[in-house]
Amino acid sequence: MWIEWFAPSSLQPILWIVLGTLGMYLTILGFARWSGVRSFAEMSTFDIAVTIALGSLVATTIVAKTPPLLQGMTAVATLFAIQLVVSRLRSRFAVFKTSTDNAPILLMGPGGTLKPSNMRIARVTEDDLRTHLRKANVVDPSLVQAVVMEGTGTINVLHSHAGDMPEDGWILQESAITTVPGKPPGPEHRAGRRRRRVRLPSVQIGTPGRSRC
Repeated sequence: MWIEWFAPSSLQPILWIVLGTLGMYLTILGFARWSGVRSFAEMSTFDIAVTIALGSLVATTIVAKTPPLLQGMTAVATLFAIQLVVSRLRSRFAVFKTSTDNAPILLMGPGGTLKPSNMRIARVTEDDLRTHLRKANVVDPSLVQAVVMEGTGTINVLHSHAGDMPEDGWILQESAITTVPGKPPGPEHRAGRRRRRVRLPSVQIGTPGRSRC
């Protein structure tokens, strides 16, 4: 019985799977070449949704009997066409762009200043920030210019040894969320604009002592 579970009774289903895989691969490759390098860039929320839909569609078409291969190829072509239309509309109409994209969120400002209200919106903790700062090879948080959660969910860290970067600079123009709507401003917006800096814990590496019996 376990042999039937592992392998079909004939090689015909395996042959159809091989042909279906080849057909879907060539279909995606062809439409990706037609649509351009933007196809799998994942620069917006819609791009991620299309990528997930393509993966699910390919897996279903290859393994299952339904939908047939032609229907799967048609669905792939439709997704690529929709993505192409949406990307062009985003580049031409700001209203369409704001309705399809998530706005980036500024999590940390110049000098390592935390943005608690924005962190609550993004559901990001200080430990999450420390993780991404370590990934970005940040040793001193006071040298951080900005930490931004992009609309796709990725977190980018900007740091340098130059002076503080203004929060209204061109690179942070889309990071417009500063306070939680309907709630009082966070500590960074109160009188005096007190800065809260993040201190990374120091790690001491030493020679382990001998255990006593």
